[in-house]
Amino acid sequence: MRVLIANRGEIAVRVAQSVQQMGFQAIAVYADSDRGALHVRSADEAYRLAGATVGETYLDIEQILDLARVHKADAIHPGYGFLSENARFAEACGKAGITFIGPTPEVIRAMGDKIQAKEIMQKAGVPVVPGVTVTLDEEITEKAAGVGYPLLVKAAAGGGGKGMRLVRRPAELKEAVASASREAGAAFGDARVFLEKYVERPRHVEFQIFGDSHGNAVHLFERECSVQRRHQKIVEETPSPALDDDLRARMGAAAVAAARAMNYTNAGTVEFILGQDGQFYFLEVNTRLQVEHPVTEQLLGLDLVRAQLEVASGRPLPFGTLQPRGHALECRIYAEDPARGFLPSTGTLQRFSAPRAPFVRVDTGVSEGSEVTVHHDPMLAKLITWGADRSESLARMRWALRRFVVLGVTTNLEFLHDLISHEAFARGDIHTHFLEEHSIAARTENPPDEAWLVAALQRAAVRAVGATASARDSSPWADGGAWRLD
Repeated sequence: MRVLIANRGEIAVRVAQSVQQMGFQAIAVYADSDRGALHVRSADEAYRLAGATVGETYLDIEQILDLARVHKADAIHPGYGFLSENARFAEACGKAGITFIGPTPEVIRAMGDKIQAKEIMQKAGVPVVPGVTVTLDEEITEKAAGVGYPLLVKAAAGGGGKGMRLVRRPAELKEAVASASREAGAAFGDARVFLEKYVERPRHVEFQIFGDSHGNAVHLFERECSVQRRHQKIVEETPSPALDDDLRARMGAAAVAAARAMNYTNAGTVEFILGQDGQFYFLEVNTRLQVEHPVTEQLLGLDLVRAQLEVASGRPLPFGTLQPRGHALECRIYAEDPARGFLPSTGTLQRFSAPRAPFVRVDTGVSEGSEVTVHHDPMLAKLITWGADRSESLARMRWALRRFVVLGVTTNLEFLHDLISHEAFARGDIHTHFLEEHSIAARTENPPDEAWLVAALQRAAVRAVGATASARDSSPWADGGAWRLD
């Protein structure tokens, strides 16, 4: 089987690993800016995407399908982002006779429309936040009063915080609806918005779901994703410190009901908001593999990409009895400057040394010498730790963050360490406005000139010793070049 990975970066590397471990061939695609990227070097074959922009390369459906046909790919894995939730792409794969590793185009299309998704969930008995669809040319004051303040104006066709406004008073309503509609139209090509009851200090808890073409559907337990910045997740963990056995069972049952209502196949995520009163409400369905899937893998000892491939090939769900074990935590490491409003940081990675230890995992799409540019997401790596309980997992994460060395760009490593070391986080008292409520030091982490010099001298010394030793001795133990113990 030949699988083309229509993505880049760490998820493309991650997918290639599972594809190859199953005995299949992994085919990468790349833009010119990624010619020497890790995902290209990790694949069995790699082919260039012509074009200069993301739209002309990783988002070009026809070009990707042409490469898939020419190089005889049997299936396409879309990763996350880019075309992963594009119903037209999934449809085009089917018409080309290429298996799309994900749910059906119909499900992707339905869940991409937040209003339609909410209606499907209501019919399935899944709790939804009270809300109503509105337009600019109608009287919305009465509708808003029916929902109740505070409320959110949300885009019908999008996510990630775009087209979203918090409204606490009636006087703010019309301008919020107008501006949210404009932003939604610009971002998603769809200006529709709806009003939704705002839940104060909520948690963001999601359930990994999996379905197959034989009518089976399960959930793979929850992930707590409440710590966010500008609606983007920063730290994820499982199990959630907020859930007891009863609440977990009720939320899990709702997630499975959602999957069955959609006739869902392959991997997906049902996202909920959880109020302080223990009430939970449907938020959305992500019809793809999530960035944070490694914590679920660590909790259950599974390979979710492998499961995706098996389900896409027509096999039933490959899971036996699911037994959660311990606690897993993930931090997203970005090339950004917390002291300057988290502005992206660009440059060449002069040093990229990830910590190595039992129960510490690093998923990355970069290596030393990689160029970090403004053209793509600034995430460098995902750092994942596992422990017998939450405190052990946190201790390992603090240890690992202190030993993750990145030179050449500014990162959020110190910020992450300070965040998970905060007393409120340590006791599990978290919600989606955690960062606004608590002051986390935002320090610039540019290394001193001495650190750059030492790193450069170390690399030069290793190369020099290797060259001298290999001239004297052909033994591999004398070669200090690319092979080393560190």
